[in-house]
Amino acid sequence: MDLHNLIDLTVTGLGYELVDVEQSPRGRVLRLFIDKPDKPGGIDVEDCSLVSNQLSRVLAVENVDYDRLEISSPGLDRVLKKPADFERFTGSEINLRLRLPMNGRRNFNGVLQGVQDGKVRLTIDTGEVELDLGNIDKARLVPKFD
Repeated sequence: MDLHNLIDLTVTGLGYELVDVEQSPRGRVLRLFIDKPDKPGGIDVEDCSLVSNQLSRVLAVENVDYDRLEISSPGLDRVLKKPADFERFTGSEINLRLRLPMNGRRNFNGVLQGVQDGKVRLTIDTGEVELDLGNIDKARLVPKFD
């Protein structure tokens, strides 16, 4: 089993959602972002500690070599990766960067209208665009401070 699947299985088994995994260039630091959508107030220190303790044991049993494990909430500027993320945050403002430009443009800011048939719909200043999910390099929520 590859590392990402092992981490995902462990995190989801504890009742959390694995939002993202980052590894340092030589894999010495594992940084995980977790969420629990139905929990009011979001992820707290106890959640991070629970996942860290369990995952440390699993990684030791599986002989995964690393120096540091970091567990965190996804934050206000959460990344969107999976189709379910784009559905869940429909109506939110996002920043999005494409791998390959579309009509000479790689960066888009706008209101997310959801995802359908592998295309993310986004309302931008010039109207609505559909972007291939597979061409999205990075997408993040724009934090709202009221």
